[in-house]
Amino acid sequence: MPRSGAEARRRLQQAALELYQERGFDQTTAAEIAARAGVNERTFFRHFPDKREVLFDGETDLRAALMRAVAEAPEGLEPFEVLLYAFGKSARNLEDNRPFSEPRWKVIAVTPALRERELAKHAWLTDAVAEALRQRGTGDTVADLAARTGWAAYQHAVQAWIDDPGEGLDAHLRRAFDELRALSAATTR
Repeated sequence: MPRSGAEARRRLQQAALELYQERGFDQTTAAEIAARAGVNERTFFRHFPDKREVLFDGETDLRAALMRAVAEAPEGLEPFEVLLYAFGKSARNLEDNRPFSEPRWKVIAVTPALRERELAKHAWLTDAVAEALRQRGTGDTVADLAARTGWAAYQHAVQAWIDDPGEGLDAHLRRAFDELRALSAATTR
């Protein structure tokens, strides 16, 4: 039996991921996740409101970290450079959690209910990044466009990193932003 709330939470997340991989999301119940984690179902619901949220824990912390990283980026950077800086800081956490992150993304990719939840999370985080850019003095339209395109580049880099883990996520992130810049420059000719 887990001794702390944090340990129970971690075990519930790992149990859910294992069961989703083995059986699929729709075929797995909260009770089964709790049993695999060695806790009762009430403990599951003390930590998570439903079985989707097991895979989305920490998004409030991620939002705060991204906003803080945008605010802490060196002065004088253009919005994309600010985002590259902020996403680079976020990438370290994802890399540190690769044993959980990679299978999590794969489960989400094949589960419509989880993809929908992931899209809602992305929209919420994109809005936060845009707001952080506005707080740095970036105009509304540019902040919104930079946040949306920057987030797309970040997601592209994460997928490339999952597909090709030979390079670190930071290298994939820099490449995605370089390709976005090149694409933008090509359209202005």
